[in-house]
Amino acid sequence: MPRHYAIVPAAGSGSRFGAEKPKQYLDLLGRPLIYHTLAALTAHPDIDRVWVVLSPDDEWWSHYDWSQLGAKLETVRCGGATRAESVTNGLKAAAMVAGDDDWVLVHDAARPCLSAAMIDAMIAELASDPVGGILAVPVADTLKRADAEQRVAATEPRDGLWQAQTPQMFRYGLLGAALDKCRDVTDEAGAVEALGHKPRLVRGDATNLKVTYPADLVLAAMILRGRK
Repeated sequence: MPRHYAIVPAAGSGSRFGAEKPKQYLDLLGRPLIYHTLAALTAHPDIDRVWVVLSPDDEWWSHYDWSQLGAKLETVRCGGATRAESVTNGLKAAAMVAGDDDWVLVHDAARPCLSAAMIDAMIAELASDPVGGILAVPVADTLKRADAEQRVAATEPRDGLWQAQTPQMFRYGLLGAALDKCRDVTDEAGAVEALGHKPRLVRGDATNLKVTYPADLVLAAMILRGRK
């Protein structure tokens, strides 16, 4: 049976957040934000190993105790200048154990509210899928396109539009080949699409938010408290 592995690219600085340290290390309920992200992945029984890909000059990781996350967690200091480079380097770190048919779940470091139920849904729905897929939610809000003066230039139809989330789950061999050929992408699905494949959309929910701005951190705390 194919195994399941996870890669968490965490080499970014989180500049849009505007904090003095990378946002993955901001406090969230007494732990660094990324702790909650990694806890969700390492605690899942179907995930065999989790690689967190850090920047080579990351000075924050060693300030915290990660021992409660267990033996599944591995750190590699090979983060690149882009997400695609970091994920590619994470795939190389996994090469000693991962086979081409094994599954890799790539998850944002700044999505700390991932639940076991979301992972369960991905693994179940994609188990026999020839391509793989991503967690996503249908766009609910009206979309406006802005002009150069930040005025509404057009209202865009939202029918059929989904907002991509993570994890994004693909076979180890396919994902590696896709990223080798297409590095100029903002997510793994984009690289797989560039090869002509159509990833499956697995419906998630809005609680799987990405912390990008300070208000998102408040919402994440509320979500995690509510689950407890």
